[in-house]
Amino acid sequence: MKQVVQNYKSGELALLDVPVPGCKPGGVLVRTAYSLISTGTELMKVSEAGMSMLGKARSRPDQVAKVVQSVATNGVPATYRKVMGKLDSYTPLGYSLCGVVEQVGAGIDDVKVGDLVACAGNEHALHAELNWVPKNLYAPVPDGLAPRHAAFGTVGSIALQGVRQGESRLGEVALVIGLGLIGQLVVQLLAASGVRVVGADPDPVRCELAERLGAAACGDPASPAVESAVAELTDGHGVDQVYLAAGGGSNQPVELAARLCRDRGRVVDIGKCRLDLPWNAYYEKELDVRFSRSYGPGRYDPEYEIEGRDYPIGYVRWTERRNLACFLDLVARGRVDVEPLITRTAAFDDAVETYQRLKDGELKAVAVLFRYPEQSAVDEPSADVAATTVPAVPGGRSAAPVRAARTPVRLAFVGAGNYATSMLLPHLAQRDGVELSTVVTTTALSAANAQRKFGFREATTDLDAVLGDASVDAVFVVTRHSSHAELTRKALLAGKAVFVEKPLALTEDELTGVLSAVEESGNDRLQVGFNRRFAPLLQEARKRFGARTGPASLRYLVNAGRLDHGSWYLQQGTEGSRFAGEGGHFVDTAGWLLGADPVSVYAVAPSGNEDLQVVLGYPDGSTATISYVTTGAAGFPKETLDLVADGKVLQLDDFVRTSVYDGRKRWVSSRLPKARDKGQAAELAAFVRAVRTGGPMPVPLGSLVATTTATLAVRAALTGGAPVTLAEVR
Repeated sequence: MKQVVQNYKSGELALLDVPVPGCKPGGVLVRTAYSLISTGTELMKVSEAGMSMLGKARSRPDQVAKVVQSVATNGVPATYRKVMGKLDSYTPLGYSLCGVVEQVGAGIDDVKVGDLVACAGNEHALHAELNWVPKNLYAPVPDGLAPRHAAFGTVGSIALQGVRQGESRLGEVALVIGLGLIGQLVVQLLAASGVRVVGADPDPVRCELAERLGAAACGDPASPAVESAVAELTDGHGVDQVYLAAGGGSNQPVELAARLCRDRGRVVDIGKCRLDLPWNAYYEKELDVRFSRSYGPGRYDPEYEIEGRDYPIGYVRWTERRNLACFLDLVARGRVDVEPLITRTAAFDDAVETYQRLKDGELKAVAVLFRYPEQSAVDEPSADVAATTVPAVPGGRSAAPVRAARTPVRLAFVGAGNYATSMLLPHLAQRDGVELSTVVTTTALSAANAQRKFGFREATTDLDAVLGDASVDAVFVVTRHSSHAELTRKALLAGKAVFVEKPLALTEDELTGVLSAVEESGNDRLQVGFNRRFAPLLQEARKRFGARTGPASLRYLVNAGRLDHGSWYLQQGTEGSRFAGEGGHFVDTAGWLLGADPVSVYAVAPSGNEDLQVVLGYPDGSTATISYVTTGAAGFPKETLDLVADGKVLQLDDFVRTSVYDGRKRWVSSRLPKARDKGQAAELAAFVRAVRTGGPMPVPLGSLVATTTATLAVRAALTGGAPVTLAEVR
């Protein structure tokens, strides 16, 4: 299928061939009939992409701050790879469309194949021939409403949410500053609710259009016409509400709002304009400044948007989806007229040319629609306590395939997110004897990006086809945590060697399912991404430390830091706790340094945050204390470690320096690496070598299971308030 994309680094626009998205549970696959270009938001994004790197940095200071923090945590090279990987990727455009339901996912019963729906979301309602859309981001189109008009549903919801934030009342007077697409819709919604509207925009054509669509008067904000109209309609008191629907770097809209608003009036920001509030003007009138966040309640909440958990109508009357349905109803009943807003309807095949004309100013438009080809059949895509016992590990069998000499190891990737594209694929793409065969993702564009950047032979959303491909030797599972165990189980049953990023499982039942797949298939070719044991500095320090004769004490401080709001790591209901997802790294490193798997786990946690103290016991009396904290200073190293035994001390300083003290002697790592090498390259080399030769996996299966079991046992130790004994691995 085809999709409109842009490279944010170069500014290139393209109509790209990408895989058809899979129809996942909780949503529908929609074939687009019309999609709407947001001539404000989208053109701003297109313009930013054409800026220099300095210009991009100036336009997004929030992202620059994240880069600075990443440098402090991960070093310059790793941060550079991550940032350039994001910039040099195709990103989608679009967020408002109408189309026909082509396939219905599990759990959906409110629409059926063939129904017409309006869809929203900058990750789901894209300028693409097919889109997977979750339940709360689509709404059925009322009978008789033309698809080209229903395509306005998302931008209409944005305007509607802004009007709701203004709490307009019958008979009031409002000022709308900025008469672009959103402003024109706000004018109509206010007029439909009995509010008299004054519009302000420097474009006389837009002013004339707004007056035809219900505004009492419109004019250039720099002229006296707007002030005169406000004075006449309000007897000199000023407007009750001001809606900022303008963009750009001028502070004029904010200043005009203060001048023309009545005492204790409301100012609602809908667009993205400069907001340097003149203190005296806003203070003296005690103006109520409000923000309107996109389509309404539910926006940016993954439980609502992705998982389909609606808010009870008694508590939240107007959600994203209910706003979408309401706007469609208003258009269907003729209370809002979107036809006069359509400047041009372009064929989807002409998308790149249309964007370029808009960007260059050759095409002056309020709204532009893409019209898609006639509906046609397409191939259906594949749907996509007090004691803990370590599950028994099947042993003595391996399903290593017999390989022809000198043939490349063929790898498939399931998932192509930030970690895969910045920390794994760059190493594999440069390795001789490796062929990147297929990349599988649930979103079409991420697969296409990975194929372009790393040279995958194929990109798809069809996992079953990859698992059934006899030429694929190994599968990398690099998806969200909740899917690791099931995808690993499927790949093992398909006879593939598997590299799964941590964690292997989030529950004991998931771990048992993986081991049942090993037992059923006889395939134990499994590696979990516990990479720290492969870090060159730590390897050398362990060698220098030498063998132990007595018990050891290990302290591992992990300054994990706080997560950004909205991070999927915070979705504990589906993705597990942070320690369940990340803690295996530290449990594995401790066990590797001590040369044994843990036999007991004790954990305590202060209330009110995610900080943990985990104490692991080992057969020879050694202990390892892992302090996993989220409340530390951001500038402090993320990982520091001390190992003490037999009069010796090994220290690790965030994979930048290691030291070993032995009596009067002290050894310090002879090099200060430019980047923190946490072992990914060496780990991947070991895995590829094992797949190629049929030799043992880099880490024994029993150790992987013991680490996973100990990590999961932390929850039981916290609940029970007592140490948890781990049964011996069989």
